[in-house]
Amino acid sequence: MRFQDAARDGRAVVYAGIQAEPVVARAASLLADAGPAQRVLARAVMNGESTDPAGWMAMFPTLFGADVAAGPERARSEAILATSLEVADRGEQVRSSVRGAIVEALTAVLLERRVGTAAVRRERRILFDGVRAEIHPYDVTVERDGAAEAYDCKWGARGINPDVLHQLDDARGHAAEEDETLRVALVIFDAERSCRVRMERQTAPTAGTGLIALETLDRLASG
Repeated sequence: MRFQDAARDGRAVVYAGIQAEPVVARAASLLADAGPAQRVLARAVMNGESTDPAGWMAMFPTLFGADVAAGPERARSEAILATSLEVADRGEQVRSSVRGAIVEALTAVLLERRVGTAAVRRERRILFDGVRAEIHPYDVTVERDGAAEAYDCKWGARGINPDVLHQLDDARGHAAEEDETLRVALVIFDAERSCRVRMERQTAPTAGTGLIALETLDRLASG
């Protein structure tokens, strides 16, 4: 089993530009230290249904209510709201790409806290002897001898589909055939219940694929 950079085709070049946008890194940094309610706020706002900050503040009184004292947590909530509104204000197609890039960046930040920056890579293919390489790279990988990991990142539960599940399960299976350990998982910035329901409806194999949902993102950092 070995890792390789993804081909620099047109799609990769365009997406690299999106990944490099300052709002992506800023959102990932804020969300890495956010609490559950702050992450729910970010998801709701970035869906783009409303760009009225006062309305969002009224809907999240535990974050912005009059009894919430000024301080680091209040400041983080305000920064998350402002950043999320910046994303929501994009056109639908651009917003979708930016959200996906944020989930990938957030995944990388949390993994780096557990395994170190050098082991975490983005947009990598996994190659196995005698097996045709997948066209699409894995969003985030942890590349360590004997403890490799591969993650596919999605904004919502609707991103869970047979192609994604087969790719992850096939990689895990091929690694086992080479006596290698490869942990595979989906990272979905959505409610765990929605993700579980979606996964249960799939005919593709899911037993060997982990799930990190909105409520359990910190497991990436803790293992």
